[in-house]
Amino acid sequence: MQPIDLYYWPTPNGWKISIALEEMGLPYTVHLVDITKGEQFDPAFLKLSPNNKMPAILDPDGPDGKPISLFESGAILQYLGRKTGQFYPADERKRAEVDQWLFWQMGGFGPMLGQTHHFRIYAPEKIEYAIQRYTNEAKRLYGVLDNRLKDREFVAGEYSIADMAIAPWAKLWNRQGQVLEEMPHVARWLDTVLKRPAVERGLAIGAEKRDPGSERMKDPKVQEILFGNKQG
Repeated sequence: MQPIDLYYWPTPNGWKISIALEEMGLPYTVHLVDITKGEQFDPAFLKLSPNNKMPAILDPDGPDGKPISLFESGAILQYLGRKTGQFYPADERKRAEVDQWLFWQMGGFGPMLGQTHHFRIYAPEKIEYAIQRYTNEAKRLYGVLDNRLKDREFVAGEYSIADMAIAPWAKLWNRQGQVLEEMPHVARWLDTVLKRPAVERGLAIGAEKRDPGSERMKDPKVQEILFGNKQG
C-alpha cells in the first residue's frame, strides 16, 4: 500500500487526521503546511485544498485505483473510515449515529471553539462582548457533550471517527475558558481518548512547531496572514 500524503499543521483540525491515520494503521507521509508563513496559499496546495485550509490528503490508491485528493477534515475522516472499514460502522443506523456527532463537531463545536480561541487569545483588541459570547457558547456545547457522555463511553457508543474529530478541540478546554471539573463525563472521556497510544502518536506529529504561549500567533505579520488583520 502506497503512503497517503498528509498536508498538515499541528492544530485541532490537523490532529484529527494524524490521529485517524495512526488509529487505522495506514502508512502516510507528512507535508507540513506552515500556516503562519502563508504556505496554505501556495498554488500547489490550493489544487488540493481550494479553501486554503489544512488538512488535506492525497491518496495514491483511490477507490478506483487512481489517486484522489480530499480537503475538509470531516470528509477525510469519512473517506478513511470507508477505505479501511475501521471506526466508521457499515451498519446504517450506527453510521448515522457517528455522522450526526461528526457533523455536530464540524458545524458547531469546532467553529465556535475556534472563535473562542480567536477572541480570548489572538484578537489584537479585547472585545468583551465577543469574548463572553463565544466563551458562553463553548460552555453550552460542552454541556451538550457532557450530557451525551453521561451514559456511554464514547460519543456514538463505540470509539469512532466522531471521537477523533471532537477530542482534538476538547483537549484545549482551558484556552476556551472552561472548567473541566464542571463536566465530569467529558473529563472521563477525554482522559480515555488522550491515553490511546495512536492518539498520543497523532498528537506528537509536528508538536515541536506549536507555540505554547501563542506569541507567534500574536505577531501582526502572522495575524495578517491568518486573519487578514492589517496593523501598522
